[in-house]
Amino acid sequence: MVSHRRPTRPGLNRGVRATVLSAAAATAAATLGAAPASAAPEDTPESAKAAVDRLYVEAERATEQYNAARESLGRLRGRVARVQDAAARTQEDINRMRASLGSMAGAQYRSGGLDPSVQLLLSSDPDTFLDRAATLDRVGERRAVTLGKLHRAQRKIAQSRAEAAGALAALERDRAAVARHKRTVEGKLARARELLHTLPAADREALGRAAPAGAPWLTGDAPASARGLAALTAARQALGRPYVWGADGPDGFDCSGLMRWAYAQAGVGLPRTSQAQRYAGRMVPLAEARPGDLVAYRADASHIGMYAGNGQVIHAPYPGAAVRYDPVGMMPVSSVTRV
Repeated sequence: MVSHRRPTRPGLNRGVRATVLSAAAATAAATLGAAPASAAPEDTPESAKAAVDRLYVEAERATEQYNAARESLGRLRGRVARVQDAAARTQEDINRMRASLGSMAGAQYRSGGLDPSVQLLLSSDPDTFLDRAATLDRVGERRAVTLGKLHRAQRKIAQSRAEAAGALAALERDRAAVARHKRTVEGKLARARELLHTLPAADREALGRAAPAGAPWLTGDAPASARGLAALTAARQALGRPYVWGADGPDGFDCSGLMRWAYAQAGVGLPRTSQAQRYAGRMVPLAEARPGDLVAYRADASHIGMYAGNGQVIHAPYPGAAVRYDPVGMMPVSSVTRV
């Protein structure tokens, strides 16, 4: 996310100027999605920078959609594998029961050629025959039980196969969604790069310049929790590593990927997307933020960073920029979450 316009006053008011500029950018550059990203003669450096801002915001939103689709894809792959394993085990049970029923039927056929009363009359050893008949009755009971199990297993495998077919269809839909979001992100980033090349070198440098980091801890900030401190320590180790959309470390990160990786180093699992991460703990007011808290931006929580104290966040800003400190009020804060 672009954060090169630094506010002059602390707190959430820092985002007011950025909000106005973003609104102006969205109006001024409304046709960018349909036309090639090249500078018209009447374009100014300010309007081009605003267009780059807008494209980065749109790309980041598409990146989080890509992350969500890819996470869903992973879950579906696991579900398909589990369903297929269950179907295979059930099929093995069915095969064993069919073999058992075949043996029972063969035994009954071999011993059941005559009516039982005739067999008893002709038998030279009635006691042995009666014992054998009782055994055949028990075999019949076992066969009935086995047949019941077989029918239930057949219903179960039919259900498993239907479930697997549904999961595979959903898998294909998610694969298509991942590819679609990837194309969207790449297209917006390509247009942003084209616009950047139209800017003077000084303006390009200003776009990529980080805000002064300040002290990483704010005197008077409430102390961080043990896991919040561990996650922040990990995030600080990532300073300077590049923004890579769709990446969650350790060599590159997008915004939610950095949060997930940092908390994983603290032994805490976070969801993959910034929208889900904002609900990964207890929400607190910005005024009560502690180091290690997650700070989500914009109403749709399409960007997220980690509060580092001293009015600063650590975050992965946007393509072309490295993980860095920026003011917590660099854009409108939508929520603060304590994990």
